[in-house]
Order: sequence, then C-alpha cells, then structure tokens
Amino acid sequence: MSTQLYQQLLATTTGLLLLTAVLQVWGRTIIRAIGLLVVQGVALAGLVLTVGVRAGEPTAPLVAALVLVVKAGVLPWAMARGARRAGATRDNAALAKPAVELIGAAGLTVLAYAVSGPLVGEAADPALRAVPVGFSLILLGFWQLLIRGSAITQLVGFLMLDNGIATVSFLISGGLPLVVELGATLDVLLVVLILGALLVRMQAEQGHIDVPELRELHD
Repeated sequence: MSTQLYQQLLATTTGLLLLTAVLQVWGRTIIRAIGLLVVQGVALAGLVLTVGVRAGEPTAPLVAALVLVVKAGVLPWAMARGARRAGATRDNAALAKPAVELIGAAGLTVLAYAVSGPLVGEAADPALRAVPVGFSLILLGFWQLLIRGSAITQLVGFLMLDNGIATVSFLISGGLPLVVELGATLDVLLVVLILGALLVRMQAEQGHIDVPELRELHD
C-alpha cells in the first residue's frame, strides 16, 4: 500500500467516523441514528483494515470482517429490532435543544483536538495524527448519553463511545490482535442484547422508554 493511498484511506474513514458522530448527536430520529451507526461501523472496519494492512498485521482482514459484521450488522439490527418492538421512532424526551446539541458537539470536538493534539505531537505516522478523531467520538458519546432522553438513543451514545475507544486503540497499536478484539466485541454485543431485552420489557410495563420519566417514577 502506497503512502498516498494510506493517507487517503485514513482521511476518508476517520472523516466518516467524525461526521456520523456529529450527525448522531444532532438528529433525534431513532432509525436514522441506527442507520448512522451502520455507516460508522463500516468506516471503523475500513480503518481497521487500512491500519492493519499498513502495519503488516496478518489478522487485519479477520479483525476488519469481525468489526464489520458486529458493529455494522448485528448490533444495529438488534437495536432496530428492539426499537420496532418498543414502537419507538423518535427521541421526544431530549434534554437539550438542537442548537445546544450542535454547539456542544462542536465544542467537544475542539476540546478533543486541543487535548490530544499535543500528546500526539508531530508524529510521522498519519494514524497517530488521526488519534484526536477517536477522542472526539469518545466525548461525543458521553455527550449523547447526557442529552438524550430515550433509552435507545442513549444506547447509541454508548456504542459511539465504544467505537471511539476502538478507534484510538487501533490507531495507536496499528491493529489489535484478533483475540483481543473478539473478546471486546462480544462483551459489547452481549450488553446490547441484554439492554435490548430490557427495553422491550420497559415498554411493555411502563408504556414508554423515556429515561427522565422513569427517574420521576423512582423519585
């Protein structure tokens, strides 16, 4: 793989990751958020393959295929199925206005670059220079968890956070070993499946999946 192609693929995949994260924070339609999660999973798989092949990792295609199947296939499918069974189509209990959501997303992205930029420094490897994108996804995932009122959109934020951690790990390490990624991915898959079942149960018993209203019931 030539250096120019490597840089172009890195720019494309990391650009998609950051763009989908910002759009997830901005939009409130649940199916749209899940669809963006699919694109994000594809971009992450492409990033894994690009960095792994460049680093000469023999398991890079297997790890990329695993990321693609789980993060762009199984997890979004499980979330879409849970949303359909719960009858949820839109997050109507968001805790912030759209303008505040975008301003917060922009501020957190700038913060991620300001904090992680000096840590990376003038690294020669383009992968290391792209690390701030991973930190941006982590902060935007936390932001999503804070401002969303629907349990499903909060779950989207959790998966965005996990994708950000995976992005930083792959960019720094040059591709994780297959067994490590397999364990981490299966853990996330198990969590999502369990939470999906809980969402359906919550909808059946309470008639909604809005977290603020459930907190009021607790109080």
